[in-house]
Amino acid sequence: MPESTPVDPSLPPRIGIVTVSDRASRGDYEDLGGPAIRDYLREVLTTSFEPHAVIIPDEQSLIEAELARLADHLGCCLIVTTGGTGPALRDVTPEATEAVCEKLMPGFGELMRKVSLEKVPTAILSRQTAGIRGQSLIINLPGQPKAIRECLDAVFPAVPYCIDLIGGPFLETDPDRLEAFRPKKK
Repeated sequence: MPESTPVDPSLPPRIGIVTVSDRASRGDYEDLGGPAIRDYLREVLTTSFEPHAVIIPDEQSLIEAELARLADHLGCCLIVTTGGTGPALRDVTPEATEAVCEKLMPGFGELMRKVSLEKVPTAILSRQTAGIRGQSLIINLPGQPKAIRECLDAVFPAVPYCIDLIGGPFLETDPDRLEAFRPKKK
C-alpha cells in the first residue's frame, strides 16, 4: 500500500463521494445518488467538511484507482460510494472496494441489508460492503436516494467512532438528527 499524503489537521476533513454508473458517467441521466449522499452528510454532520464528488463508469480498475486516490492522495477520512452493488455483470463496486482495503468491515453491509430487507424483498440481491484503507473508511451504498438515506441512517451512528479508531478527524453529528455513538470515558 502506498504512503498516504499527510492531511493538514487545520483544514476541514475531506469526504469522498463516488457515483459508480456507466450511464451517469456518460451523461445519459442525472446523477441523483452522489447529491443525495452530500445532502445527507450536510444534514447530519455539524463538523464542516470538504466534499470531493466524482462520477465514474462501472470499471473495476477505475473504481480501485479512484478509491485509492481519494484515500491516499486527498486524505479523505470517509469515502462513500453509490451504485454498482447489485448482481449485474457490471456491478463491481464491492470487488473494487475489497481489492483496495486492508480490512473489511462486514457489519456495515449486514446492517444495511437488514434495514433494506424491511422495505423490499430484493435487498438480498444487494452486496454493500465497507472497509478500511489507511485512515479512510470506505462504505458502499445502493444507488437509489431513498435507499441511500435508509442505509446511512442505519450505519452512520458508528461512522464517527470508526474514523476515530483509525486515526481520522473527529466528526460530530447533530444530536437532533442522529446521535453518533462513542463510548463514555471513565
